[in-house]
Amino acid sequence: MNASARPIPDPEIRVSEPAPPPPRRSRLRRLLPVIGLVAAVGAGLGGTWWWNVARFLESTDNAYVGGDISVLSPRIEGDVARILVADNATVTAGQPLIELEDRDARARRDQAAANLAEAEASIGTIAAQRGQAEAAIAQAQAGIAEADAERVRAAADAARTGSLVAGGFASRQTNDLNIANQRKAEAAVQSAQANLRSAQQQLPVLDAQARAAVARRDAAAAALALAESNVAYTVIRAPFDGIAGNRAAQPGQHVRPGQNLIAVAPPAERQFITANFKETQIRRMRVGQPVDLNLDAGGVLHGTVDSLAPATGSLFSLLPPENATGNFTKIVQRVPVRIALAPGQDVSRLRPGLSVEAEVDTRDDPNAPRGVIAATASALNLR
Repeated sequence: MNASARPIPDPEIRVSEPAPPPPRRSRLRRLLPVIGLVAAVGAGLGGTWWWNVARFLESTDNAYVGGDISVLSPRIEGDVARILVADNATVTAGQPLIELEDRDARARRDQAAANLAEAEASIGTIAAQRGQAEAAIAQAQAGIAEADAERVRAAADAARTGSLVAGGFASRQTNDLNIANQRKAEAAVQSAQANLRSAQQQLPVLDAQARAAVARRDAAAAALALAESNVAYTVIRAPFDGIAGNRAAQPGQHVRPGQNLIAVAPPAERQFITANFKETQIRRMRVGQPVDLNLDAGGVLHGTVDSLAPATGSLFSLLPPENATGNFTKIVQRVPVRIALAPGQDVSRLRPGLSVEAEVDTRDDPNAPRGVIAATASALNLR
């Protein structure tokens, strides 16, 4: 079998081979100036932005949504009659939330009203008695005048009969009778004067009784007002517009004053942010500075610094620290900062207690641009 013929290469023909790739090191060497320029520009932009913006931004993740939550308790002791609001329902100011059994409170109110009526009637009785006493005084004064006139007449008769007896024109019996009438008239005058004094002494007694009756009337009126308040306290109402929650009351439950029954949280537009900044972060912080708020629940809101707490949070704790001890350890303290939300934002997802990341712009001009390019351009006076 013949072997397969193989082509014989022509020595004059040369096969062209591909050129070897240029060394990678030479390509990097050509890109180094560009990389250096980009790095220099980036470093310049970053440094300018940090110097003009970043170093003035104070941020913390120790922040949360706050709200003035009102925990409602009964003012009187009683049994829960009805629950008038559902859990997590929107309520308005003054809306009834819980009703207590009011039969005992109404009975006490009616009793207090009866006591007040009795006290007022007593005042009227004493006033009538004083009128009678004044009439008795007038009668006694008239009796004195009458008795005195009778005394004058009896004295004149006794004087006349005395002179007639001396002349023999009247009997001694008649004279003795006129003298007795004179003495009776003088005694009648003294009796009338005693009656006047007795009638006059009734006035201070009646006045004292009137003052006591007025005091009883006032006490009865105060008791009635208290009883009416207790009737009103049988209905627990919402103190403001908000959302009811954390209901602990149940129908038929016996409750006492101070026992937590339900809470009302403020609406989202009345909530605020409390951010606890380190003491090293508040040196340039002022009221009115803008704040960016990143909610852990999602979304970005804007606000302004409303106020700074008068003391650190540790001093308001249950057991404030005492640094005058031998085992002192310096710890960076935090100061609560209240942040007010800017109006016109969607705050429907806010709930008291939600976590927030707050960033305060402490620059002198808070309206200056904050972006890297814009801040660099502003720093270079390019615009």
